[in-house]
Amino acid sequence: MNTSTTTGTATITSPGQGSLQRADDVVRGLGLPDTGIEVNDPGTEKTIAHVPDANQTGITDTLRSAHRAGLDWAQTTPRERSNILHRWWELLTDNAERIALLITREMGKTLPEARGEVKYGNDFVRWYAEQAVRSGGHYQDAPDGGSRIITRRSPVGLAVLITPWNFPLAMATRKIAPALAAGCPAVIKPATATPLTAYFAVQLAREAGVPEDLVQVVTTSSSRTFSETSLRDQHTRKVSFTGSTEVGRTLLGLASERVLRTSMELGGNAPLIVFDDADIERAAEGAAAAKLRNGGQSCIAANRFYVQNGIAEEFVAAFREKMQAVSMGHGLADGVGLGPLINGDAVTEMGRLVDDAVENGADLLYGGKAPEGPGHYFEPTVLDRVPPTVEVATTEIFGPIAAIQRFDTEDDAIVRANDTEFGLSGYVFTENLDRAFRVSDRLETGLVGINQGVPSNAAAPFGGVKQSGLGREGGAAGLEEYQNIRFYNIASR
Repeated sequence: MNTSTTTGTATITSPGQGSLQRADDVVRGLGLPDTGIEVNDPGTEKTIAHVPDANQTGITDTLRSAHRAGLDWAQTTPRERSNILHRWWELLTDNAERIALLITREMGKTLPEARGEVKYGNDFVRWYAEQAVRSGGHYQDAPDGGSRIITRRSPVGLAVLITPWNFPLAMATRKIAPALAAGCPAVIKPATATPLTAYFAVQLAREAGVPEDLVQVVTTSSSRTFSETSLRDQHTRKVSFTGSTEVGRTLLGLASERVLRTSMELGGNAPLIVFDDADIERAAEGAAAAKLRNGGQSCIAANRFYVQNGIAEEFVAAFREKMQAVSMGHGLADGVGLGPLINGDAVTEMGRLVDDAVENGADLLYGGKAPEGPGHYFEPTVLDRVPPTVEVATTEIFGPIAAIQRFDTEDDAIVRANDTEFGLSGYVFTENLDRAFRVSDRLETGLVGINQGVPSNAAAPFGGVKQSGLGREGGAAGLEEYQNIRFYNIASR
């Protein structure tokens, strides 16, 4: 049975003991140590597990054992790799509810959202199980005659994978699956806030037939030690990172020392544009999804809302209604639509952003407060008529705050949407097909959601432009990130 406590206007729903027990049973099944780095439940602030704290020597040993395992893996056939990936997908699917419980317990997102992440994360494994046997090459006659040109793809080598805390399964499988499909070994460092899901996923990979040392999880309290050790190791040939632009720049500097292949999925500041001809209900629903997915803790979350004046009042009223209808509480509680933020610092930052916006002229229409603990909660918040220069309108929010601005013309919206160093995602709501493509083509982003708030798909290339990153994950392009192209010039008579 769930219980509720009320602080001011915020009601926090707590989970029943049965839900917590089921999640904790999954944690205990991982066989983790009793000491090490603490992993806490952000909804209760209680420690639920400990994970190993690797030092430089341990990191080096892990890299080298993965490299050795990779030498044999690179010689396997695409069909062998595909079959093992299919078995991994089946095990992930069979254990979907256990993984979802684990995600919610360590990260805080609601259980329905965690189940959605499990499906999304599993889709990457299935996709690359299929792509493993589709790695193509190329043949052509040399233009000047005399030879034939053939190209083929080969594994790039040891891949270092660094994942964030907000999607602990999907960010892991999005990197591990293409690495394995391409024939590469991998060492993955999950965020210390949410490492349990990665441990479980890799455990299932081994049950599926992935060799013991081929994919290894490393947890450490020193990200710097891991980055410097792994990117400078002679065996590392690839680094894939999802996280902040600031950290990405540092990693790119390290990667340049050894000219490593890099994939960087970095920060975002997504614009969401609602035009006068948009369907109000669909736009409000899509905007709420784009804002509140993962509690707003997503690199593609809608950050800057631009609403055309002719529809603004109607849209804001409908959107506010959607936000007000969201219940807040522990992710394992029934009926909850918004879980906790990842930690206390995130809650403090949300309050600071709201206070700064209101002090500088924004209208606070709903929310804006953090209830008393336990748990790191912040209300779904709607700010209207936000000045374009305040911090909430220029920074990556990473929380449940919607900052709405008004605009007059299409050109005005596009100029303002592109006025950022970031370029990961954008959203366009309009019933005019020509406008949908015209505006999307002009947005300086790597992906665009048109009349929908959740555009990600395992079959599509995900990544940004400008300061939002390099390379793509997902789709056919995601496999190529882990492959070298070799060219053969064969003499002909």
